[in-house]
Amino acid sequence: MKLAKQLLPLLLGMLMSGCGTVDVNRLPSTALPSAAVKTTYLGAWADQASQGQKAANGVRLLGDGREAFALRASLANHAQKTLDVQSYILEDDLAGRALLERMLKAAERGVRVRLLLDDTASLGKQELLAAFASHPNVQVRLFNPIPVGRSFWLTYHLALVADFDRLHQRMHNKLWLTDNAVAITGGRNLADEYFAIADEDNFDDLDVVAVGPTVNVLSASFDAYWNHPLAVPVGRFERASARAWRNLVTHTEARPSPEGELLARYRLVGGPDALLGSLTWAPAIALWDLPDKLANVGYPALGTTLLGQLGDAFHQLERRLLIVSPYVIPTQASIDYQAQLSRRGIEVTILTNALEATDLPSLHSAYTPWRAELLGNGARLYELRANPERGEGLPASGKISSLHTKAMAFDERRLFVGSLNADPRAVWWNSEVGLLIDSPKLTRQLWAQARRGMDPGHSYALGLRDKGRPVWYTQVDGQMVALTEEPGSFTRRFKAWMLGLLGIEHLL
Repeated sequence: MKLAKQLLPLLLGMLMSGCGTVDVNRLPSTALPSAAVKTTYLGAWADQASQGQKAANGVRLLGDGREAFALRASLANHAQKTLDVQSYILEDDLAGRALLERMLKAAERGVRVRLLLDDTASLGKQELLAAFASHPNVQVRLFNPIPVGRSFWLTYHLALVADFDRLHQRMHNKLWLTDNAVAITGGRNLADEYFAIADEDNFDDLDVVAVGPTVNVLSASFDAYWNHPLAVPVGRFERASARAWRNLVTHTEARPSPEGELLARYRLVGGPDALLGSLTWAPAIALWDLPDKLANVGYPALGTTLLGQLGDAFHQLERRLLIVSPYVIPTQASIDYQAQLSRRGIEVTILTNALEATDLPSLHSAYTPWRAELLGNGARLYELRANPERGEGLPASGKISSLHTKAMAFDERRLFVGSLNADPRAVWWNSEVGLLIDSPKLTRQLWAQARRGMDPGHSYALGLRDKGRPVWYTQVDGQMVALTEEPGSFTRRFKAWMLGLLGIEHLL
């Protein structure tokens, strides 16, 4: 009863105000200018490395999670002027704390640090973020924040529901930009499971590291979000306390600490050649949704979305299309497009999560009704298993139990790696970012990675049996078997069934 009395005024206020918007003064800032980039260690190296190359951009795929973690930490160590980090999720766990430590150390050297998070990442961490932002060289902003009910999980989500048309639109972008010279983008958030260092379940994920002119475009995308009215300083909601600052500093300076041990174990040492590895020099185009997409009422024009910007790559297909995504939720328009590709003789291959492997079983119900049509139109459909058999091709580090990679291969010459899932939410509601790369070499690498995931010991190959019902072909103890019941626990099936009753596929 006491809790109800406390919540009632808040709920009435939320419903009457529609949650409103957050109006606050903010100082604009921009990425390091191109002329200043060349005065930094990484910028000078990137400029020299590009000399004599036919293509100005050097790129490399980052498939190993621990290397992806170590590279971010090492790039923070090498930062001299600026460090810009944009993420949908930042957890207060081993990886999150270790990367915050590297950012703080950079700030103490005089580096300007800008951390831009989707507002949902601040849940339960607002005090920590406010303490982090209290350093004079650090700024933290939250994108599309919910202005009321922020103290508790329940009230936060009730406030979201009160203004659902706006607040369910989230900033899903992932960027790591050091001195405007080196960029990382892709699927990884800043948390243990994205870097294959969680105690139990980890994600199979993919990033791309880049140097060259495309970094300027990615930096411009960061600036557009950072200076947008929806980006609100965390200090608007939480004051930094001396206790929180002591906790942050003590935690990051403690030796030995879990974060320090992690950094020592997985650090990359040496100069940029050792840091970045062997780069492939290729044309690369940075694509991103404008931040106004998250302030939009209703559906944006398709041509303005990141998927719309990939239109030429889809139109120029000749032989085959690969889609790797943890969540695949087709629409009738995408099914019709797949049928057109099939009539043109273009093969579509899809690798996604099985019900037993997905981290969001509630989304599976929006995918399952379309499987028969995908298969009927000739798609090759694979679902990653939660517990693959050990063998050649499995990631070298961490137990991988779920797919989180977001990538596409267009024939054998062009690929896209970014934050874009194959679902309506990514197209219409969330903001996304990624790189479209013209490189047969990297495209072959993506196909090879996908084939490892599609191996019978790692995934289910789907087929159709009588009455259009699916069958799952896989390998168990070295023998091929055919399963006629969808793999997955009762709890997962129940969650998927419950969401299917709501009819909200267009929002997922």
